[in-house]
Amino acid sequence: MALYESELTRFLRELQQKNPQIGELQKKNRATWWDKPQDMETWKERAQATVPQPAYVYFPLPRARDDTEARPEEPKRAP
Repeated sequence: MALYESELTRFLRELQQKNPQIGELQKKNRATWWDKPQDMETWKERAQATVPQPAYVYFPLPRARDDTEARPEEPKRAP
């Protein structure tokens, strides 16, 4: 037996003891969303339709410079 037991673990154990039907509800609800037969043809179509992801997705790619945008002046060098 572990020496330490978190409050969350204790809470979940007490909840399960007070409501034994929770286990059955979990199984039932899991079957509602996840335990479904998969259509492999649909998976193949989705895999073929994917677009390659850029290497670094957290930084936006630089936009192409548009001639209509105001361009900053070139810095002047000292003589």
